[in-house]
Amino acid sequence: MYFLDKYQEHLYALLRIVSGFLFTWHGTQKFFNYPVNFPHPSLNMLMSAAGGIELLGGGLIMLGLFTRPAAFISSGTMAVAYWMVHSSKALLPMTNGGETAVLFCFVFLFIAARGAGIWSFDKK
Repeated sequence: MYFLDKYQEHLYALLRIVSGFLFTWHGTQKFFNYPVNFPHPSLNMLMSAAGGIELLGGGLIMLGLFTRPAAFISSGTMAVAYWMVHSSKALLPMTNGGETAVLFCFVFLFIAARGAGIWSFDKK
């Protein structure tokens, strides 16, 4: 038995909470230029939708509320972000700045498949 086996549920909850927390800040950056300025001077409809999903989806994932649909939509948003924004610069994430989008995409896909887990409002 590996020494972290007894903490699997707790570590998964931390993954969900921290990922949702970090994702939320991408939305605050787009809407409120906080904590750092968003590099685009104005939001178009697509960026506004992405910011809303980041803000709301990240919050829901962090709280563990409507976790599966929020994570699934957030995962799809990050897939679209990668292919529309990053891949046009170069194919590989290391060369186009898309590592965060790819990582969020697959973490949220995993969360959508697994569910909220402990420390969540969805927990039964």
